[in-house]
Amino acid sequence: MAIFIRSSMSKSKLIFSLTKIITPVTSMKLSTCNLEYIITEKVGEKQNVGLVKLNRPKALNALCDGLVTELTEAVSAYDADDSIGAIVVTGSERAFAAGADIKEMLDKTYSTNLKTGLLKQWDNLSKCKKPVIAAVNGFALGGGCELAMMCDIIYAGEKAKFGQPEIAIGTIPGAGGTQRMIRSCGKSFAMEVCLSGNQISAQEALTRGLVSKVFPPEKLVDEAIKLAEKISEHSPLIVALCKESVNYAYESSLSQGLQFEKKSFYGTFATDDRKEGMTAFTEKRKPNFSNN
Repeated sequence: MAIFIRSSMSKSKLIFSLTKIITPVTSMKLSTCNLEYIITEKVGEKQNVGLVKLNRPKALNALCDGLVTELTEAVSAYDADDSIGAIVVTGSERAFAAGADIKEMLDKTYSTNLKTGLLKQWDNLSKCKKPVIAAVNGFALGGGCELAMMCDIIYAGEKAKFGQPEIAIGTIPGAGGTQRMIRSCGKSFAMEVCLSGNQISAQEALTRGLVSKVFPPEKLVDEAIKLAEKISEHSPLIVALCKESVNYAYESSLSQGLQFEKKSFYGTFATDDRKEGMTAFTEKRKPNFSNN
């Protein structure tokens, strides 16, 4: 959950051109016939990266129900697409996502939230088996920050701003802000961010471990796609197992995590791709993974 920022800007600043950094590009067909709030494309040299661009510029990509529905459906579609190895989620240079749509939440009550499961559909994003990279330019506040933290890797533009400003409108984060930030940045810093509502610069986010790398805004998406292409070179099956093992560390003690990792490691020896990978290494050739 988050703050919706009101800001006036010229239309020229809302134009997000990918033509210089993505070649070639192929449109992806989703189950939804008409996408209103996002743009989806297959990108990269081998067309093996799924790109989802949030596209609600007048509202700084505020995360209304319609946008979140389209986003979760797009990620699920890419997750089921065997030609896709990794997914990149981005916004515009002005805003990744400035927060949830407060107008949609204004008249909701505790009982209706409990009955309908407000924000519950957001959980579907974290169920994706393939790696999801957030390419964050501009504002990533409230729900936007939570959305970024749901992704597996966060790359940030130099002018990106992160934060959990819900406290300023009389509520608290509701999609993981109080839970995920503490795991990345520690208790003291998470408390400061959530209780003050202050924004975090990209450089401070990097120092705190919230993001892994920072790039000039115009190079951000290109760099995220390069990383996604690198990941896509590997066995999708083994990548999924590795992602699951890293994520398990969030939910377990060290001893439990080590045991889970060991079992997953042993499990790779039942796959064709483990055999192919090690054989290719000893034969000094590139592996030909089959996802089995």
